[in-house]
Amino acid sequence: MQSALYVALSAQVALSNRLETVARNVANMNTAGYRADEVKFAELVSKAGQDKVSFSTGGETYISRQVGSLNKTDNPLDLAIEGDGWFAIRDINGTVSYTRDGRLQITQDGTLQTLTGQVILGTGGQPIVVDPEAGEPLITQSGEISQGDAGIVGQVGLFRIPEEAKLTRRDNSAVIPDIPAVPVLLFDQHGIRQGFVEGANINPVREMTKMIMITRDFEGTSKLVDMSDESQQKAIRELGATS
Repeated sequence: MQSALYVALSAQVALSNRLETVARNVANMNTAGYRADEVKFAELVSKAGQDKVSFSTGGETYISRQVGSLNKTDNPLDLAIEGDGWFAIRDINGTVSYTRDGRLQITQDGTLQTLTGQVILGTGGQPIVVDPEAGEPLITQSGEISQGDAGIVGQVGLFRIPEEAKLTRRDNSAVIPDIPAVPVLLFDQHGIRQGFVEGANINPVREMTKMIMITRDFEGTSKLVDMSDESQQKAIRELGATS
């Protein structure tokens, strides 16, 4: 019974962590380019007498790289990514992070930046400056920017983050990898679509189903903990009565 109590408690920790990730996902369903949190669980096996007892770990949270849906806006400053790629952005502190949220704006001096104020970078890691008076920019699949008769005036950088890299969440939908990202040089499978925005890679129905299932499982483990506590209290009373 003691082993069952420990198993139930370990399961409650795992379920609590899972519920937190689901809550974050639900809260960010409408955040452009947001990558969902997922939890990878492992099993710990302990020797208890003659029997092996399996415990749940708290789970390892990771950021899903599954793509979200592309939504057409026809806004020339909205960019979405097809395939495996990220935009590089830099904040006022100089920190470079990566995002799939390509909603841009042009500052008074012509600098391209995100709606939240981070500078979007070119392939070489440099800021991109256009003519704010030259009209709407045309941005190709490879990120090349042209304006009117000026020809190509810059190129939006597209970067790939290695599959084995661990991602740390930054502001909004941005992430920072523990392995450097590399520029995309071939655009046959990866590219930019102007006039589109990528939504969060979160399935609302799936997340709500998860929340219901986790809540039910949590209630089940709580009952098991209560039963174990009652059994211990009963054993103590019976032992006290016979002593």
